[in-house]
Amino acid sequence: MRESKIRDLELMANTIRKDIVDIAFKAQGPSHPGPALSCTDIVTALYFYSMNVDPKHPDMEDRDRLVLSKGHACPVIYSALAEKGYFPKEWLTTVRRTGSKLQGHPDMKKTPGVDMTSGSLGNGLSAALGMSVYLKNRGSNAQVYCILGDGEIQEGTVWESVLAAPAMKVDNLTAIVDCNHLQSCGAVYDIQHIPGMTAAWENLGWNVITINGHNMAEIVSALDMAKGFRGKPTCIMANTIKGKGVSYMEFDNAWHQKVPTAEQYEQAIRELEEERSWL
Repeated sequence: MRESKIRDLELMANTIRKDIVDIAFKAQGPSHPGPALSCTDIVTALYFYSMNVDPKHPDMEDRDRLVLSKGHACPVIYSALAEKGYFPKEWLTTVRRTGSKLQGHPDMKKTPGVDMTSGSLGNGLSAALGMSVYLKNRGSNAQVYCILGDGEIQEGTVWESVLAAPAMKVDNLTAIVDCNHLQSCGAVYDIQHIPGMTAAWENLGWNVITINGHNMAEIVSALDMAKGFRGKPTCIMANTIKGKGVSYMEFDNAWHQKVPTAEQYEQAIRELEEERSWL
């Protein structure tokens, strides 16, 4: 891929990170900035490189679909949708407010461009699998993507879909595991570590690709490979950093859901603007 396209995606990811920080500061209640920032590069590559979508026709039948199973990270989706043109950016200042179309978890009946309501962890992959089967049966070339957290996949219902998808030969389904190694109550390793997770998905019949979830070139390459793979679904294991892009949020699980002070907000925006100058 041309370096200029990678740079454009990195610039957009930077913009989306600033939106997430803005939402975190202005939202009416904690908005989960940490888990949103860890998957920002992935979401950016999906909406601005890989996915076939049209903001003017959000319900286009043969569009690609994205299910954010870790629904609490929705500020990243809201920002990407706004930057893509699904709705005015001014809506971003209304996240979590009463009557807002942008609630604390995605709502497909309220927010243009949201393909599946999510919030209760563990359910997204099942919904994505159903979409994949439907699209396959109607002969569509549309792709379905599902972003899960590495803490979330402790949920048993996830593994029902992991088992079923290869048997259904849904090669139009790509699961992306955001491996930031933290969940709401602490480190994944300390709470319920799943040893040999990559091998587990492979042994159950998935094509597995492991990447640095903050390296844009690796992300787009993995998405291209997933789209071209035939016969079984793909799982992209993306190693990420919770709070990526804001120094005091990185690796600090307190920012799973926390509201920055005015001073912290200004520091975060300043850091992201400095990063942008180097892109």
